[in-house]
Amino acid sequence: MKPPKATSSTPQGAGATPPAVFICLEIITDRADFIRASRAKRWGVKGFLLQARNRNDATNAIRIGFTCSKKVGNAVARNRAKRRLREIARIGLSEFAHKGWDYVLIGKHEVTASRDFIKMQGDLRYALQKVHE
Repeated sequence: MKPPKATSSTPQGAGATPPAVFICLEIITDRADFIRASRAKRWGVKGFLLQARNRNDATNAIRIGFTCSKKVGNAVARNRAKRRLREIARIGLSEFAHKGWDYVLIGKHEVTASRDFIKMQGDLRYALQKVHE
């Protein structure tokens, strides 16, 4: 005999708690957008460099780009650094980023791939606060 299925105690109709909302980050892929961001505000922290640009357009999307040059290391090191940057952006940008802005995270040599993850999250918060002052 199967145990009964668990049911939600709140009704799905009126008064139900709305689902959690996640901010969808758009990825910057055009070179021109990376160049525009490089001419805007920037703030360097221990783990990476943050570039931020207010697009001043009608869309409220938060766009993010990631880059690691060959100075970061070989392909394995660059991919590891970009994976870490993507994860801290996924976690931190939804809370501290402003709508209508482009952000580019640039990895640093040997630091981005090896820095403590909690410290990198703190670096992102700090850099976003400084850029938006």
